[in-house]
Amino acid sequence: MKTFLTVLVQDSKASDSSSSPRPARVYTSLPEVATNTDSGMMRRLVGCTLCLLVSSQLSLWCVLASTDDLVDSEVQIEVLFKPEQCTQKSKRGDLLNVHYDGFLAKDGSQFYCSRSDKAGHPQWFVLGVGQVIKGLDKGMEDMCPGEKRKITVPPGLAFGAQGKDPVPPNATVVFEVEVYSVSRGPRSMEAFGQMDLDKDRSLTKDEVKAYLKIEYEKSGKPRDDPFYEKIMADIFRKSDQDRNGQISAKEYNIYEHDEL
Repeated sequence: MKTFLTVLVQDSKASDSSSSPRPARVYTSLPEVATNTDSGMMRRLVGCTLCLLVSSQLSLWCVLASTDDLVDSEVQIEVLFKPEQCTQKSKRGDLLNVHYDGFLAKDGSQFYCSRSDKAGHPQWFVLGVGQVIKGLDKGMEDMCPGEKRKITVPPGLAFGAQGKDPVPPNATVVFEVEVYSVSRGPRSMEAFGQMDLDKDRSLTKDEVKAYLKIEYEKSGKPRDDPFYEKIMADIFRKSDQDRNGQISAKEYNIYEHDEL
């Protein structure tokens, strides 16, 4: 390249010093001027450029993939209404009385309505123990009585790759939730103390059932014995680890001692 530039400069000077115009020269030696070193540098430059492009694309793909994974693992919460006074916020183990409607995020079609299910009564369940999908367990924490939320749940925290009719596989779902009451449920350590009437640091089935009846009667929604038996059986199935028919304080603490 240096040789070629020198030839151009010399020819330009000769052209300036001559009064008569010269015909344009054709430099047939141009391919010969480019040395092996120059062509090697060009190949390396092109190669490096391609590497940079590929690397940047891979980096961008990794960032996007990480973002997708992050979004897929999160529950999105939108507070639609919150009362000015909040007497008690929900936490794991609390007994909640709730109405909720479920929709498919893809097209907005409704797949569940608690107001039309089970005679339209609000649903009772214990928060954080798997009585509802994981996304609702997460999305309904720290709610006040009277609060309304829109909770968007990714497939991994909803019905997963299998789906559950009428929810298709890998579906993101949206719930509109309204909480009517929050009370210390049969899974909180506070409730354990209230149920343990003889203070022997263990619970019998009769003690748990009696507590459930009292709590539901307080809410003005007394239920029949099969209803209480079902909840009690669920509590003992999850908590009575040694299957001796009683739940010790250690067995009962499903929160790994964070409420003892």
